[in-house]
Parts: sequence; structure tokens; C-alpha cells
Amino acid sequence: MRRALSLTLGVAVVTALVAQAVPAQDSPAPHPPMHHGSAQTSPRDAHTPGGRAAPAMPGQDAFGAIAEVVRILDADPATDWSRVDLERLRQHLIDMNEVVLRAELKQTPVPDGVVMDVTGTGRTEQAIRAMLVPQAAELDRMPALAAKIELIPGGVRLTVTARTPGDSEAVARIRGLGFAGLLAEGSHHGPHHLAMAKGEALAH
Repeated sequence: MRRALSLTLGVAVVTALVAQAVPAQDSPAPHPPMHHGSAQTSPRDAHTPGGRAAPAMPGQDAFGAIAEVVRILDADPATDWSRVDLERLRQHLIDMNEVVLRAELKQTPVPDGVVMDVTGTGRTEQAIRAMLVPQAAELDRMPALAAKIELIPGGVRLTVTARTPGDSEAVARIRGLGFAGLLAEGSHHGPHHLAMAKGEALAH
């Protein structure tokens, strides 16, 4: 009788455990939080072919810039792949890195603006001249700015002033931007990168 009672209790315990486990198995898994896509990602980019989540960031800024250009070229049926030159773009991105991170800067206020001596050695010196000569021309085309450039040992001397003498607001902005901000000024950078990748001549 004890054996029969033990067997009955064992069956009851197993049944109760199964009853508790089944709802947990049948209930749907909670959905992961939804994230709105950005200009750099899409639902396709955010998942691997197997449907698992994948990192959205490229991991390196130059790599990301090149990948973005490749997507644009792929999406354009007029792309002439016989002229595409992504190595040209890669070299320009190296120049950008040299100027932004390695150049030496001596920046001095002058009436109505600033003068900047930007210097370096080796690849950095070459990059300074390759980037700042055309950038000075871009700055000088802007309505509120006047820019001139002079070659000096090791790099360039860039002078940027308000186009209208005594324009205190423009002068404050120029000095606030400084070298880094003036280097990034203008909307021509993206189109220039695409033109480089397409093998087109650049307009300065």
C-alpha cells in the first residue's frame, strides 16, 4: 500500500510540474525594443542573413565613408564603373586624417579674423597643402568670409577675415570656429568625395 501511495504522489507531482511548464513554453517571447533607423542604417543593414541582429556602425570612419559612397554608386544606374576610383577617395580620407589629427597649428587673432599657420612633416605637410589650398578657395566664395592662403615652410598660412570690415558677429564666428571649424565649413565635402570616387574632375 505504501508503494502504491508513493507512486500516486509521484504521478501527481510530475503532472503539476508539466502543467506549470507548458504555459511558459507556449507563451510568446517578448519583442525586443524597436529602434528607429538612422540615415546610416536600414532594417536590412541591422540584421545578418540569418535574421540575427548585427552591429550597425562600420567600426571606422573612413571605411564608413567609402561604404556610403559605394551604396550611392550601386543605386545609380548611370554609374560608369570603368571610371570609378575609390583609391583616390581613400587617399583623400588619409589626407583628412593627417590634417585634422596630426597638423601643428599656430592660430593668432588679426583685425576682423584670424591667421593660422598650419604645418607638419612628410605626408602631413603634403596633406595640408592638398586640402587647405582648395578649402581656402571655398571659404573665399562664401558671402561673409574672405580667405587667402600663403605657402610657408612645412605647410600653409591661412588668413580668414570677415568680408565686411567691422562685422563683429562674423568676426566672433570666425574666431569661434577656429581652424577645425573653418576646415569643415561648407557643403562641398560630400559632393567632392562622390566626384572623386566617380573619377570626375573637381571644381574648386
